[in-house]
Amino acid sequence: MSVKVNGLTKLYGTQRAVDGISFEVQPGQVLGFLGPNGAGKSTTMKMLTCFIPASSGQATVAGFDVANEPLKVAEKIGYLPENNPLYLDMYVREYLEFVARIHHVGKIAPKRIDEMIGITGLTAERSKKVGQLSKGYRQRVGLAQAMLHNPEVLILDEPTSGLDPNQLVEIRALIKQLGKDKTVIFSSHIMQEVQAVADRVIIINKGKIVADDSTENLQGRVGNEVVVTAEFKQKIDKSLFGHIQGIKSIEQLKDGKWSFVTDGKRDVREDLFHFAKDRNFTLLHLNKEEYSLEDVFKQLTKR
Repeated sequence: MSVKVNGLTKLYGTQRAVDGISFEVQPGQVLGFLGPNGAGKSTTMKMLTCFIPASSGQATVAGFDVANEPLKVAEKIGYLPENNPLYLDMYVREYLEFVARIHHVGKIAPKRIDEMIGITGLTAERSKKVGQLSKGYRQRVGLAQAMLHNPEVLILDEPTSGLDPNQLVEIRALIKQLGKDKTVIFSSHIMQEVQAVADRVIIINKGKIVADDSTENLQGRVGNEVVVTAEFKQKIDKSLFGHIQGIKSIEQLKDGKWSFVTDGKRDVREDLFHFAKDRNFTLLHLNKEEYSLEDVFKQLTKR
């Protein structure tokens, strides 16, 4: 077991920033950790990486207890914190050499540094001072230092913050690739990113886990309602749809285009097709809307 959390709690006075959460993450799994601001995401990551102590509960990383064996945990974890603290007066390569010494990378350090510079796209910037880099490139330096000692577990807090669209694609692909043989836990506010990268999603709200499932399963959790949209060439009176079973509400979006909220018990698209055929209406478009992870997130975190 790479990461195991059992009843983890963090109190700040009377406030429960993290409230008795439990989960496990296996090697070869990419876990997206989601939640609104103040939900407890960063606090959980800081406890797992031994930066702050838990008030109660237990967490282990690669079999080592975060409370009792923090140095062993540090050897197994690569961590990119949300604020990505860097030594701005150091050159990029100089900084990575410094990190390599901290992690006792040893004789393979030069080769490993070159590898990380290449993987994170820092080749053209390697001779610059960190302070001269854009936010996106500083984020790449943070990713490089997190992976430098080849850890078993990567914990990345908002890893794509500040990256441009091209960089986003590259880093997402890198995270997915790393997840094939490492345990990766990453937080993000970008739902498309989580859907593209994560095998599994945990949603935390007010310190508690409100969902833990695959992205596909989570998308089926927004009630039982299904929305179907249809567009006809002709203008149609709303009352003509009244005989179709399973429709809960109807909204005319514009001339010829309609939205139907159904009870989800049956697929009304077939009924709408026959409705048009029997009346010689021209059906231009017919589609069942899929709920997005963002819809699920909004529903679960508004409670």
